[in-house]
Amino acid sequence: MNQDYIKPDHWSIIEEGFDVERVKSSESLFSIGNGAMGQRANFEEHYSGPTFQGSYIAGVYYPDKTRVGWWKNGYPEYFAKVLNAPSWIGINVFVNANTLDLFTCKKVSEFKRELNMKEGWLSRTFKATMPNDIEVLVETKRFLSVDLDEVGAIAYDITPLNADVDITFEPYIDSGVTNEDTNWDDKFWETTAVTQNGTQAFIEAHTLKTQFHTCTFMDSRCALNGKPLEVNHKVSHQDTRIGFEYSAKVKANETFSIHKFGGYVVDRNHDKKQLLKAAKNVLTLSVDLGFENLLKQQKESWAKIWDMADITIAGDVKAQQGIRFNIMQLNHTYLGKDARLNIGPKGFTGEKYGGSTYWDTEAYCIPFYMATKDQKVARNLLEYRYNHLDRAIENAEKLGFTNGAALYPMVTMNGEECHNEWEITFEEIHRNGAIAFAIFNYHRYTDDYSYIPEKGLEVLIGIARFWQQRATLSSAHNKYVILGVTGPNEYENNVNNNFYTNYIAKWCIDYALENIKIVSEDYKSDYKRIESKVQITEAELDQWRAVAENMYFPYSEEHQVYLQQDGFLDKELITVADLDQASRPINQKWSWDRILRSPYIKQADTLQGFYFFEEDFTLDELERHFDFYEPFTVHESSLSPCVHSIQAAKLGRMDQAYEFYLRTSRLDLDDYNKEVEEGLHITSMAGTWMSIVEGFGGMRVKNNSLTFEPKIPKQWEGYSFKVNFRNHIIKVNVTQKGTTFTLEKGEDLNILCHGKPVTLKVETPEVSVS
Repeated sequence: MNQDYIKPDHWSIIEEGFDVERVKSSESLFSIGNGAMGQRANFEEHYSGPTFQGSYIAGVYYPDKTRVGWWKNGYPEYFAKVLNAPSWIGINVFVNANTLDLFTCKKVSEFKRELNMKEGWLSRTFKATMPNDIEVLVETKRFLSVDLDEVGAIAYDITPLNADVDITFEPYIDSGVTNEDTNWDDKFWETTAVTQNGTQAFIEAHTLKTQFHTCTFMDSRCALNGKPLEVNHKVSHQDTRIGFEYSAKVKANETFSIHKFGGYVVDRNHDKKQLLKAAKNVLTLSVDLGFENLLKQQKESWAKIWDMADITIAGDVKAQQGIRFNIMQLNHTYLGKDARLNIGPKGFTGEKYGGSTYWDTEAYCIPFYMATKDQKVARNLLEYRYNHLDRAIENAEKLGFTNGAALYPMVTMNGEECHNEWEITFEEIHRNGAIAFAIFNYHRYTDDYSYIPEKGLEVLIGIARFWQQRATLSSAHNKYVILGVTGPNEYENNVNNNFYTNYIAKWCIDYALENIKIVSEDYKSDYKRIESKVQITEAELDQWRAVAENMYFPYSEEHQVYLQQDGFLDKELITVADLDQASRPINQKWSWDRILRSPYIKQADTLQGFYFFEEDFTLDELERHFDFYEPFTVHESSLSPCVHSIQAAKLGRMDQAYEFYLRTSRLDLDDYNKEVEEGLHITSMAGTWMSIVEGFGGMRVKNNSLTFEPKIPKQWEGYSFKVNFRNHIIKVNVTQKGTTFTLEKGEDLNILCHGKPVTLKVETPEVSVS
């Protein structure tokens, strides 16, 4: 743990007291979003202290040219950058012509910031003594509308406490923005028009290179003591900025207020020639509704989200706060409305990692969205990859692969690889396996096979072709080996025969062969279309079988475990417990050379295979591997604690499972890895959900049936969650005394609990199992 200032609360993230050292961290933690756009929790008023300004529009990016010291053939030409978009939230505040700025105020007291997770809004309150000795009370509230997802709204109230004063609000929009993260300090935006229409203001701008056209907009309404106030406004007009000044004489203890409405329209959703018209329409609609009605809609929308997605925990406020924070941020990032979008590792909270999509989506996020939303949302995520299959084939061709072999990118916005670290871009090829596993996982959970003959089989064939070509027949082993890779443990680069990579490669080929057989027999017209398109032959399938049946897996007879890769036992095997804590985190304290020579594991690697393919291994095998590898794991990836929590729970090690759960659920809230100011770890938050549902709840799909093995940490009185399983809504409530299943929607359903049959009936929907 690196910080402990967030107040425990069941439904809110709360910060009390103003500390300039925490501003950037809080800007991340209090971020908001609605799936279409998002923003860090920057102050509305001017702030001259250290800050990380960030507003982001889903799907809008810039191809920042790769910058490396030595160019290697095959390098991606650019690294995608999530762009800091034109800002619409700014409201400069002047009191007797002095700028309100918390960094320069003489005193800031009673500061409280709250992110209300239940209702979907962000607020601040504080008292400040300005340099001119005027004391003011400020209260703000802000949200991004879930219903009108192009619109956000701000309520800003200021009350002078010790004098009658002149107050001026200057709401503005500004396209003169830069990125925190950039390779060459390029100019990303070109502003084409700055216009106004009465109290409405608009900035039309487009990205360079990618040519995303946007229109940023705003309108405002003022009030005095809650009553509408007509205020003549002055206009401040610059090349990339427009602001309006609204001034009023305000007596002590009176409240001057402004409601600001703003947001973006984008040519991804509108004709680029009609953006100004679209902006006027949505702006007029939001202003006519007004702040309070928009807020009412917001509360209703979030109530619907929580009705399905909420996980309750009784008796442990920090654990409860942690899981709700994770669920809220996942919904801030992606709501499943737009199949063209995906889930970035930082969501709308920062710029690190740049690209929109990693293997995190398939490995961690799809289970969350399958179970908490309609299965169409998960299918959209699968179709996102199908739509990029041609690009995946191009990516493989650039590296010398042929015949339609597909290598999905490590990082992408449009299907093209855009990650510029060699050891990840070209070696961390296991991401191909996650794409295939997601297809399997979707069918297993939803029982919807239609995706495979319609689209998924083509993806599986491309992936199988890649693995067959990537493997090499070793005369020394008389087996197929896979050389020069990076497994999930990124603290090992350019290794040979990473167990997880080899295992998932074999599995992908076997799974593709299995589905070719099913589709060729049961979906003949689909198979005929696919066969004609991909030119598959029986001779090629025989080559696949040879690789899958003879894959090499390094193994230690001494330790009775699969080795993470060849040569792992050559390392100096000092466990994390014996590592000097002053060296942690090692990715911030050690040279990369030292890390690569160490035995330390960033996240589950061999154990990732045991998580995905647990039915292939016995409980004793899992225990041996867990006991061997976890002591060397530093958990410096956000994706690590959740997998270990699930496996510890499966082994019945509830204290360890609980500790890992706290770490994954509060990874950002408590800043375990000392990097939260860069943004939140969105995709790993889905792993937090999995650590409860799959870990403590023991939910699996086995033999086409939903099964549970519920366990409960001693620290909890109870917990509950809902899942949407094949259009059945099932609520699971676990206490120290037993488990209750409630069928909230759907026909009768047979499930298993601790291996025993349980029937959920419509007429008696609640069943208790002790």
